Amino acid sequence: MVQLGRADTDESLVSRDDVYGLLSNHRRRYALHAIKQNDGPTELSNLAEQVAAWENGKVVHEVTSTERHRVYTSMQQTHLPALERAGVITHDNGTITLTEQATDLDVYLDVVPGNSIPWAEYYLGLSAVALALVAAVWVGVFPEWIPKLAWATLISLLFLGSAAYHVYQNRSMRLGEADRPPEVRE
Repeated sequence: MVQLGRADTDESLVSRDDVYGLLSNHRRRYALHAIKQNDGPTELSNLAEQVAAWENGKVVHEVTSTERHRVYTSMQQTHLPALERAGVITHDNGTITLTEQATDLDVYLDVVPGNSIPWAEYYLGLSAVALALVAAVWVGVFPEWIPKLAWATLISLLFLGSAAYHVYQNRSMRLGEADRPPEVRE
């Protein structure tokens, strides 16, 4: 269970399925991304315009009134009420504000870029390489003049560098961290 508030019930726990359902729609993900980019409350009209721009691959000033209206209507009638029921936002007279519970959603958005391998597979491969290196040092494949501590340092640096890059990439893929949502970046 995930600790998210519910505006319409006394329950404070939302099932994992509910969270995935909440994030299953790209407009809700885009909306969360846009709201997180602002330091404070966001106006529904500005939000609809930004989401319409991302959906249509345009800059904001090129969005037509039809595109903006279509997003505005679905946000107002469907998506914002769903986010508010989950306790992720508050919506009052066209002004949307994130709640503290919105940060709990980031863990469900581990985006793996299309040209990348999943991190679990990467670390499995890195561990296999490290184990092979340790075995090679143990049986004396490498020259004696290279200290064994140098190999341990090399392995540690490989894992440290990989972990640092992993943290950097995960932070850059969070909603609200970049100009555009992770799934629309090129």
